[in-house]
Amino acid sequence: MLVGLQQCTYGAHGSDREIAARLTGIAQGAEENGFSSFWLMDHLFQIGGWGPVTDPMLDVYTALGFVAARTERIRLGPLVLSAVYRPPAVLVKAATTLDVLAGGRTYFGIGAAWFEREARALGLPFPARPERYRVLEDVLRLARHMWSADTSPFEGRTVTAAEPISEPRPLSSPRPRILVGGRGPRKTLGLVARYADAWNVIATPAEGAARLQALRDRCAEVGRDPTGIETTVLDPEDWRLDEDKDYRWSPEWELARLRKWKEIGFDHVIVNMPDAHEPAKLQAFGEVIAAVNAA
Repeated sequence: MLVGLQQCTYGAHGSDREIAARLTGIAQGAEENGFSSFWLMDHLFQIGGWGPVTDPMLDVYTALGFVAARTERIRLGPLVLSAVYRPPAVLVKAATTLDVLAGGRTYFGIGAAWFEREARALGLPFPARPERYRVLEDVLRLARHMWSADTSPFEGRTVTAAEPISEPRPLSSPRPRILVGGRGPRKTLGLVARYADAWNVIATPAEGAARLQALRDRCAEVGRDPTGIETTVLDPEDWRLDEDKDYRWSPEWELARLRKWKEIGFDHVIVNMPDAHEPAKLQAFGEVIAAVNAA
């Protein structure tokens, strides 16, 4: 089973001048200690639960490009992009650029967006939910179209592109792994079944089996083998606290948790670590990753 790390904070443990060095240390520490993937959020200010909105927040693709230059093996991706914040072809170009500069080790993680306060505060597009899903589907279709080297005109419900040229080509083969994030059992998972290489859901182990069954149901409806979709789950610490008010992290606790996810059937577990800047914590987590995969 793969284990990934999502970094959700940039400035909680030092000054803004230290952000670059701190992010470098966390990403390199994750790579050195056996994490398979490293993820950053697509937000323009901090979200609830991780600190006040005035805490530092970096642009996701600029930050991922920075991380790509300082790592060698770990896979990189946004968890997840807002489909409506940027013009779709520009978004695909940014994802392609990261993949080329990272040597072909990226995910293209995307969803329909949810943080309305952020969008309204900064003057970003935030249409009603049905329209956001129409845009998301068009972005997924356009990405597959452009990454197939097809330069014929693209016509979606919300997006048109007369000549969708995309050079250079991604280095990932056949393309960056398209990951759709979301919990919706019909609309979101329908898009996963039709267009995605991977899926991410925020869930607890108690919900996991039902979420996987919903994905299998959507795949059956479109005639797709669900085993071709990488299933990833974000297991954030605040959900753990909801389950167990006495929760305290320990290697033994984490090993049992990861084994539970493995038994449920997820391919890839992604964790949040508020203390990922501490080398000892990353080393301890690396020992847990080795143990769960040695079983």
